[in-house]
Amino acid sequence: MRVLLVEDDETLSATLQQDLSAKGFAVDIANNGVDAEFMGNEEPYDIAILDLGLPQRSGLEVLTNWRSQDNKLPVIILTARDAWHERIDGFKAGADDYLGKPFHVEELIVRIQALLRRAHNLPGKGLNCAGLQLDEEHQQVKLASGETLSLTGTEFRLLRYFMLNAGKILSKSRLTEHVYDQDFDKDSNLIEVYIRRLRDKLGKERFVTRRGQGYIFKDSA
Repeated sequence: MRVLLVEDDETLSATLQQDLSAKGFAVDIANNGVDAEFMGNEEPYDIAILDLGLPQRSGLEVLTNWRSQDNKLPVIILTARDAWHERIDGFKAGADDYLGKPFHVEELIVRIQALLRRAHNLPGKGLNCAGLQLDEEHQQVKLASGETLSLTGTEFRLLRYFMLNAGKILSKSRLTEHVYDQDFDKDSNLIEVYIRRLRDKLGKERFVTRRGQGYIFKDSA
């Protein structure tokens, strides 16, 4: 899943980018409100983490502008713990969740995971689909038989996106945009390589190829 991290504190943003990447997220960073608003409108992010105190344009203004343009990007706002009025203003502007600074990155990650499940209308505390149970903490997948398989980082990111969008036709370009960050070569054939690896691990019948359109992950075992 692809995350837009909007934070002008370079130390904090670098740390969060490293932590989120380790948990299977592709992370792009914006350090000011003008760039953040543009990137959030132009790139297909799955979620944004938005600090309110930004140079050039405030996070609240960025969020307000996104919503006024019917941009439904899920947003977690970051704010000082004692700034209750900022939290209220953020929710009124269209935020989906908030997290007070300072915070533990583990809490941010579970909030991201929960918000992504809600955004895809998947109730519950874990990601389960087609007889598979995805362990997001350890980047493993549990089969209906009870067997647990380890996944590489890319296999994990790709399978998570398939499971969140089961039954939908997903083009190669869409998969690439949501599995990798903005620096990845969009013309690379690596997506096809990793889909082949997932087929080898989980069964070819789970991944249906629609020639000229993309792939469908079957939402039933």
